[in-house]
Amino acid sequence: MRAVVYDRYGPPDVLRLEDVERPVPGPDEVLIRVRATTVNRLDCATRDANRRSGHAIALISRLVFGIRRPRRRILGSELAGVVEAVGTSVREFTVGDEVFGATGMGFGAHAEFVCMRENARIAHKPDSMSFEEAAAVCDGAFNALSCLRPVHLGKGRTILIYGASGSIGTAGVQLARYFGADVTAVCSTKNLELVKSLGADAVIDYTQEDFTENGQTYDVIFDAVGKLSFRRCRSSLKPGGSYLATDGFRNLLLALRPWSAGGKKVRFPSSMATKKDILFVKALIEGGTYHPVIDRRYPLEQVVDATKYVETEQKTGNVVVTLS
Repeated sequence: MRAVVYDRYGPPDVLRLEDVERPVPGPDEVLIRVRATTVNRLDCATRDANRRSGHAIALISRLVFGIRRPRRRILGSELAGVVEAVGTSVREFTVGDEVFGATGMGFGAHAEFVCMRENARIAHKPDSMSFEEAAAVCDGAFNALSCLRPVHLGKGRTILIYGASGSIGTAGVQLARYFGADVTAVCSTKNLELVKSLGADAVIDYTQEDFTENGQTYDVIFDAVGKLSFRRCRSSLKPGGSYLATDGFRNLLLALRPWSAGGKKVRFPSSMATKKDILFVKALIEGGTYHPVIDRRYPLEQVVDATKYVETEQKTGNVVVTLS
């Protein structure tokens, strides 16, 4: 089968298309013919060993994924496709089923075939969705859910989402709205109407206004792109408020400390998405409450170009890679 592989950490050009051995499903696994996948922040950070996040995170990344070279040669953590074969103990899926899901840090989706366990984060694809749309669901939704659930959003609670037009941000706006919160979205000029259409109650153009200087305060500030800091946001939080971080070693340390700063706390995602989470998001899709945003589509052969575009940090929503 064809797959995008890499054998050393580095820039997008370390990726290349290669013929590799097709996986064989175990007794509790399904073999999926991948029809669409994505390039996301996890793929990019893993490929360059999290170099941009500082030495500490880069070291942790290499300890997890391989000290000198990557242990897993095939990236890709989101997918949608068709079940090609099933293991002997599989009961939930049959050959021909259209599915979508996320392999997470197991990766492997940048290939024509991938195996996943039946009880992993995989579900039947909503009928209303194309493969491209379904492939773009999980990364943003799962990351947003893991951040939002601990702060118990509901009616009367206020949240500001910084980077509201990215993969995690567009998911965060929709989920926060579903949970009943009053949502303020921060993004660039070109995406103001988009985030309004996703359910934001108010929008701020960061090229025209610094939200930390307008005197408004929020119960929650969600940094969906990893570009803020707790220090910068603290005065914009209400007493007892939470700063939700998605990146940064310093934020991780602040989240782990047992005390808070004036009742205000840094929170870092601490739980992995589960099978229940993908079924929850699927129900939202089928109920018309959630849909992914797609910026660009690339064929598998252009995965390097797709990756370079993601690393401009200017994408809106998701970047999808299609396989014929």
